[in-house]
Amino acid sequence: MVKDAAATLNVKVNGVKVTPKLSEQDELMLQRMLDAKSAAIKTQQEASMLMCETVRILRNQGLTVRDVAELTGVTPQRISSLKA
Repeated sequence: MVKDAAATLNVKVNGVKVTPKLSEQDELMLQRMLDAKSAAIKTQQEASMLMCETVRILRNQGLTVRDVAELTGVTPQRISSLKA
């Protein structure tokens, strides 16, 4: 459809930029989603940092890999990969 419209206007397809027009409600929803996505990424990064720090501290206190896995709710394999 875009190719046909571009051909009718004698415009190259790669020269056409489509800019969607959203309703105000949809714009707000999109912005809320993008904000939530950004917050989720930040929270995930913080959780990863805290997990690594927690594993390091608990292992340095003498807890086994299995104990740390049980406390943190992840597999022993994951704990082993974090301490490496």
